[in-house]
Amino acid sequence: MSDTGRQSFTNKAESTVKPDSQKSNMEQLGDKMKGTMDSAASSMQPNSQKSDTQHLGDSMTGGANEDKDSMLGKAKNAMGMGNKDT
Repeated sequence: MSDTGRQSFTNKAESTVKPDSQKSNMEQLGDKMKGTMDSAASSMQPNSQKSDTQHLGDSMTGGANEDKDSMLGKAKNAMGMGNKDT
């Protein structure tokens, strides 16, 4: 379960699994905004204050207070489903 004020893990997974090419512009914008807000919340919350599940979730999705691609994002890009070239 994600910490209060954070994007749910289910929502993150759903937006990651669905290829960007199958999303409407509004859906892509919504995903981007949610991701940006969650990333900001992750950066503002010290790792020492995160629950174990949130810390694990952040490390899987790239929200561990680092400016790196997530494992899920790397996999999505490798399969040609993301916006970045790998």
